[in-house]
Amino acid sequence: QVDLVESGGGSVQTGGSLRLSCVASGYTASSYCMGWFRAIPGKKREGIASIDRGGSTTYVDSVKGRFTISKDENKNELYLHMNNLKPEDTAKYYCAAVGRWIPLAQRLVESAYTYWGQGTQVTVSS
Repeated sequence: QVDLVESGGGSVQTGGSLRLSCVASGYTASSYCMGWFRAIPGKKREGIASIDRGGSTTYVDSVKGRFTISKDENKNELYLHMNNLKPEDTAKYYCAAVGRWIPLAQRLVESAYTYWGQGTQVTVSS
């Protein structure tokens, strides 16, 4: 069992930056891949970034060059550094983890992940 708790959300203006954190507790060694997803009311969660045990990363096109996913294994923490934020980035952001290898094509797919946090809200105003 892995418990995930996100923090770092908030309200910023267009062009601003935020850093989201996700603290993992429990049997964290089982987490092969971790990712960040986001959702707005009425829509399904969108995968935006993932990082695997070896440090390989994937990003959805809309955040490439603006967002960076990273992790600190000593602290069992996952991060999402978000720069040049836009109003369309407004959403609730979720941390996710899975304890098995998943193909690269599934790294941003919601159904591939087992464990989820409760989310943290990010609001970007114009």
